[in-house]
Amino acid sequence: MRIGYACLLKGLANTIIKGTIQKNASRERLLEITQLNLDTLSRMFKYNVDNNIKMFRISSDIIPFGSSPINKTDWDKIFEKEFNELKAIIKANHIRLSMHPGQYTVINSPKLDVVNRAIEDLSYHNKFLNALGLDSTNKIIIHIGGVYEDKKAAIERFSQTYQSLDQSIKNRLVIENDDKSYNICEVLKIGKKNQIPVVFDNLHHRVNNYPGSDKYWIELARQTWKQDDGLQKIHYSQQNIFKNPGAHSETIDLKVFKDFIENNVKIDLDIMLEVKDKNFSALKVNNLLNKK
Repeated sequence: MRIGYACLLKGLANTIIKGTIQKNASRERLLEITQLNLDTLSRMFKYNVDNNIKMFRISSDIIPFGSSPINKTDWDKIFEKEFNELKAIIKANHIRLSMHPGQYTVINSPKLDVVNRAIEDLSYHNKFLNALGLDSTNKIIIHIGGVYEDKKAAIERFSQTYQSLDQSIKNRLVIENDDKSYNICEVLKIGKKNQIPVVFDNLHHRVNNYPGSDKYWIELARQTWKQDDGLQKIHYSQQNIFKNPGAHSETIDLKVFKDFIENNVKIDLDIMLEVKDKNFSALKVNNLLNKK
């Protein structure tokens, strides 16, 4: 079982992913930021290796304007040396990576321009993971998207767009239940129809519930993962009791996490923590698991 965290590293200097605004996005500035961000990613990887954290979600902002025509640089070729150095760290330490495009990457929109931009964004994420030399066990996670007043039609558009994607993108895509529109039962039906692995998100399930225990849905989700997809992944988070339903807690309550594992996880899988204190909770959970 690998424990991971998402995008940001807390408590270590020079680990902020930088960006820029469009009016300042000259070729020189884009290359400068890309260099800075790849150097930052290297520091993150080294921290994770030193602390036995074997899974990590890379920020979509790693390449500034990565999916936009604003960025015309051949960043994967220009920074081939840096990517090769990152590859070496990944390979030597068996690190599993993922990326999670944002809320505007929606492939089931009724608007063609939105769908086209989403496909460009998926292509960018795939290109970045390819530049790291990663196989199809390193995933791109997306939600199904909107309902648009007709869920049946929205689901059909998702399937049609998914089937039209380049195979290399389809090999990486996984889908997860969300906290508003598509519950785990609906996502599993979509996943099975299109042969897409499903990530079970426990907090989304709590907020956007469909009858059945976490254990039950984790097992059904497991059945969507093929050998080429690698070990099943789930997302785990806890509710921030001071915020709206679905808001992530500041840190992981280890007793609650232990109860979740003991009651629901009967097979080996990988767990991505979605929590505000990031690596600190990953360290806490790793220490807990290593005590067993």
